[in-house]
Amino acid sequence: MAASVWALNLWFSAVLRPVFVLSNPALTGYAPALGPVMDWPGRLKWGEGMTSHAKRTVFFVSDGTGITAETIGHSLFTQFEAIDFKQVRIPFVDSVEKAEEVRGRIRQEADRGESRPIIISTFVDPSLSEIIYQSPGLVMDVFDTFLGIFEDELGVSRSPRVGHAHGLVDYHKYESRMDATNYALKHDDGADINYQNADVILVGVSRSGKTPTCLYLALHYGIKAANYPLTEEDLGSLDLPPRLKPHREKLFGLTIDPYRLQQIREARRPNSRYAELRQCREEVADAEGLFRMHDISCLNTTSTSIEEIAGKILLSFKMEKKRL
Repeated sequence: MAASVWALNLWFSAVLRPVFVLSNPALTGYAPALGPVMDWPGRLKWGEGMTSHAKRTVFFVSDGTGITAETIGHSLFTQFEAIDFKQVRIPFVDSVEKAEEVRGRIRQEADRGESRPIIISTFVDPSLSEIIYQSPGLVMDVFDTFLGIFEDELGVSRSPRVGHAHGLVDYHKYESRMDATNYALKHDDGADINYQNADVILVGVSRSGKTPTCLYLALHYGIKAANYPLTEEDLGSLDLPPRLKPHREKLFGLTIDPYRLQQIREARRPNSRYAELRQCREEVADAEGLFRMHDISCLNTTSTSIEEIAGKILLSFKMEKKRL
């Protein structure tokens, strides 16, 4: 089971997240920096007008998965839109030899670059952290920054253990996430319309970000999220599709800028009616009209990260208590 979870997470990181981020130009760490261009007064068109950015290399280094360091780094980077961060994650640096090898790699990068590298690390073993601190760059260790403060406040010493944050600590929570993930896969794109056990049903036109959001909600929060694609047949009227009517209270809409949608669809099905700008405009307009008619909360995903989309869905349905 653990191997399958690892594989699923790898698939999500390598396939789904990049696909989703390509529909979110704000995440320039994963996709080309797509600048907005005025198409007509008051209307922004995504995909042109690329601007140049200062470049910095960032290493996420850890004796565990490195996910914590990377997550914190991404949160910080959003505050510096003028910088193009080249990101390198180096996990499982769990020996002196590996730490010294990483230090050498950072030194090589420092010798090549115009600016010194930035290193964000999470080391449980202080001896390994000390080796990384000797690197020629700005080193910030998350654990060093906060654990001492917590020890003083709590009056107890830490219990060092690598992988606690992302390891299999609580079997019940682990099973909840896996059940939710299986549910999301089974109920993807309207494949299974039995929504009785769904916590939330994402609704939107094709390629608006429903699938990766469902999987993110499942993997991180144990939320059973289904998704239903609005087709031309569904959009022919302002009435809710019959299979969604019994579950009105579970619906959440996703929409997207038609120009960005056209780019995504064109990459998937070049020169097709499905990818025509006119078709994209009509589908988005009809979907948004449907959401308004039935008072369905919705969110524009064009320049919104998957983490932010998931957070707003949780808030909308008051699902904070389900965080695992």
